[in-house]
Amino acid sequence: MNGRVLIVAFDGWTDAGEASTRAATELRDRAGLRLARSIDPEPYYDYQFSRPRISIRGDGTREIVWPGAQLYTPADDGRLLVLLAQEPARSWQAFVAEILDIALAHDVEHMILLGSLLADAPHTRETPITLSSDNEEVRDRLQLERSQYEGPVGLSSVLADSAETAGIPTLMMWAQVPHYVHSTPNPKAALALVRKVASLVGVAVEPEALAREAEQWQQGVDTIADDDEEMAEYIQQLEHTRDTVESPEASGEAIAEEFERYLRRDDDRGKGDRGEGPLGS
Repeated sequence: MNGRVLIVAFDGWTDAGEASTRAATELRDRAGLRLARSIDPEPYYDYQFSRPRISIRGDGTREIVWPGAQLYTPADDGRLLVLLAQEPARSWQAFVAEILDIALAHDVEHMILLGSLLADAPHTRETPITLSSDNEEVRDRLQLERSQYEGPVGLSSVLADSAETAGIPTLMMWAQVPHYVHSTPNPKAALALVRKVASLVGVAVEPEALAREAEQWQQGVDTIADDDEEMAEYIQQLEHTRDTVESPEASGEAIAEEFERYLRRDDDRGKGDRGEGPLGS
């Protein structure tokens, strides 16, 4: 991808294992980006669900940190920009319009939307990354199929659709997070997203600390599985399936299939916390 590229990640329903926001944060930090602009949270967030939090400054004083969206840009002529945000509760179209105004003002030529979803993916294998795009040129360049998914979507899909209309080609990038360890952060999935973005954009990024964290995470899950025979057998079944069938990376329908599985799981457990889950594009 040539020109300026905006990496976007939303905390919430499309951030299983906090993988997409962690990946965007790593890219921001490794590229040395600085805060350039914040979107006013008042019109968009319900503070009963997205509560502000207390943070301790370096001098020991406290400050209230409000939910919202922050754009990080390079200090020089770097190509990478990052937008981190929580998925707002209301006025999505106006929120997306603000993001697009910011992107156009900073001469963004491509947009990559990161996400992570719960899937039947064994933690012992490489994290599958699924790509999709509504832009024909992007699909042709990356040899992607166009997704035929129909159903509920998150803010990423709304932004992608609006960006295409505004003339900014977009790419959706999804990491599959093992659903049996979804309640904890997944650095391995975050690392896979970082590496995929780096390879597509053509930037040299290798977060050594995140790589070590990913290795320790996998070892920790291995230890838990070693002490749980039922879990170990289930992981072996997932490994067999993953090793013997075609990789989900090869199909643009992987998102839809995983989304349908997620909805079935969600129905089974009732109206619980929907903070982590997949999204079609």
